[in-house]
Amino acid sequence: MQQQQVKVGLADWQQSGHYCNYQSLKIFCRHQTETANTNNPALLLVHGFPTASWDWHRLWPHLSQQFELTAIDMLGFGLSAKPVNLNYSIALQADLHQFIVLQRGIKSTHLLVHDYGVSVAQELLARQRENQLGFHIQSCVFLNGGLFHGVHRPLPIQKLLASPIGFLLSPFLGKAAMQSSMQAIFSPQFQPDQWEIDQMWALIERANGKRVIPKVIRYMHERKLFYQRWLTALTEASVPLRLITGSLDPISGANLASAYRQLIPNPDVIELNDTGHYPQLENPTAVIKACRQFWQTLLQ
Repeated sequence: MQQQQVKVGLADWQQSGHYCNYQSLKIFCRHQTETANTNNPALLLVHGFPTASWDWHRLWPHLSQQFELTAIDMLGFGLSAKPVNLNYSIALQADLHQFIVLQRGIKSTHLLVHDYGVSVAQELLARQRENQLGFHIQSCVFLNGGLFHGVHRPLPIQKLLASPIGFLLSPFLGKAAMQSSMQAIFSPQFQPDQWEIDQMWALIERANGKRVIPKVIRYMHERKLFYQRWLTALTEASVPLRLITGSLDPISGANLASAYRQLIPNPDVIELNDTGHYPQLENPTAVIKACRQFWQTLLQ
């Protein structure tokens, strides 16, 4: 049975945010500015592929009780710019997050990241090791994502889109194919309803969305190229890390949890056994509980 959950439509999500400029490109930003406690710590939320910051809408009202929140739609995603001639690298998305954090005057922040966002977080953690960040990451919570090359199990359509012929396939992408993919990676218990599918498709399709997907999804190749750099960012991290994974995710579920326990010293792993690839949408109550347990001692 589906849990009773917060629902914020894309139009309302957009209205609650604003746009800023990065290298003459429009970036959609969402900040928590209504809390009475301006001394709350900062939390940066980094979304996954192929959706956008809207993915956090079910966690947002809970997280805003503890944190000053920042979330953006990365380049090539959601409500942000999707230029067709851009090199959509993880380094570029990390640069973008650095720019936003520093522009806001944030000196230190916690991270909560999902899917594509885990690679962005790994790059940010690597830059922190090198004293090239400009702000301090205090902790990081990972949700399902390809932290380790060779463990991640992409869907067949993802492999095709990331291949040299991906640009030939993108014009034929449609809502029905996207819905089928989402149903395959959500758990049977928490299947997306038509309303969720409509919001997701609107985020993906907007502007040049379908045209840039083959460029954005090349991040899967970067995970091989930068494997050692991004693994070291975790094994030698100087800040607390936690993995919360929906075990029923066929892409990065139980397989990710197993690899994390083998590769990361003193691994902190929470497995949600009834949840799939999008824990923050499928099972937000469990995600909030696991996050708060992790943050409890850090925020004292």
